[in-house]
Amino acid sequence: MRKLLISLLGLFRKISLYSRRVRRVDDADLAAERILSGKAWEEFCDTLKAAGASLSFPGTPRDAFNQAEGYRYLTRLARAGLEAFVEHADPMAPVLHRVVHETTKMGADNPDNYYMTARISGEYEYRISGDRRTVKYLGFGTQIGHYGQGGSMPPTGYLEGSEMEIADDGRFTIILSSREHSGNWLPMTRESGTLIVRQTFLDRENEEPAELSIECISGASQPGRVTPQLIDEGLRSVGTLVVGASLLFAKWARDFKRHSNQLPLFDPEISKAAGGDPHITYYHSHWRLDLDEALVIEVTPPECEHWNFQLNNYWMESLDYRYHTIHVNKHTARYQPDGSVRIVVAHVDPGCENWIDTVGHDCGTMCFRWVRAIDHPQPRTRVVKLEEIRATA
Repeated sequence: MRKLLISLLGLFRKISLYSRRVRRVDDADLAAERILSGKAWEEFCDTLKAAGASLSFPGTPRDAFNQAEGYRYLTRLARAGLEAFVEHADPMAPVLHRVVHETTKMGADNPDNYYMTARISGEYEYRISGDRRTVKYLGFGTQIGHYGQGGSMPPTGYLEGSEMEIADDGRFTIILSSREHSGNWLPMTRESGTLIVRQTFLDRENEEPAELSIECISGASQPGRVTPQLIDEGLRSVGTLVVGASLLFAKWARDFKRHSNQLPLFDPEISKAAGGDPHITYYHSHWRLDLDEALVIEVTPPECEHWNFQLNNYWMESLDYRYHTIHVNKHTARYQPDGSVRIVVAHVDPGCENWIDTVGHDCGTMCFRWVRAIDHPQPRTRVVKLEEIRATA
């Protein structure tokens, strides 16, 4: 269904482009026509309405609780899209901002991450200025396109904090460019359209995220003005994001049900195409538990930069980590004497270490990840009765 809808959107745009060429109407003139006629807004609203189909995608839970979360999820995607593709859409005036955070979530967002993004273009060059501070992991990536265009987002460059030249006071600069630079250089290609910054905490309460700013150092010296074309294209991108992301992750969640309550390795190529960090190994799956059951996950973590496990709702949104213990990581986990870890997912606290709260959900998705691990052990899972956990706690 997602491929069909994205294909139809793509076909519509190709037909529109061909029609413009035949009529010799340039993009700016057409955008002005669409704004004046109200067509840009009408199509935006129609696309948002069509996005509701993701809530009835095969396999989705149909109870009122999960559907209510699904509608909230769609509003969050719309909010994220408007922020990214309307408010901060000008690649000549990039703004590093948080699209995914505590109240906007998608694609098994990492509770240990402080995500930032900016709109860029491979036609220009940029400079990031920053203060490293104390956050454990810092990585910068450029990607082709963005979620608002549908399809994949293959990487075009990556720079990790440990590879950078950083002054004694923590200050640094990075040049983003399609041509090589000395020093801290983040590669782009002419097709690059998105900058993604991932900051990963081990101890979120005590670590400080890096302070970052970005500026365009080529092209126009002043931010571009709001134009009919920018708003027309922005509304299209928002609609495509809401439809595309919601259907993509609904399909993933449905497919994860084939190995419910297990944690198999997720295909790294699929992860990269969807914009995943190339240094992270993911284990995605679905989970379901009765009230008297618990999911036990056991593994011996390898040497790695970071690891964590998290619980999500069916729509692949991390559960609310502000108020509930829905994940555990390398720093917060309690280890066994042999260095292994036992994580327990249950509806109520069984009185054991590393308990993960389901927060009123009886099913959803989950994710285990290793960051820059020297090897990738397979997490072992089993469903047991809750009383068995209580008896050994």
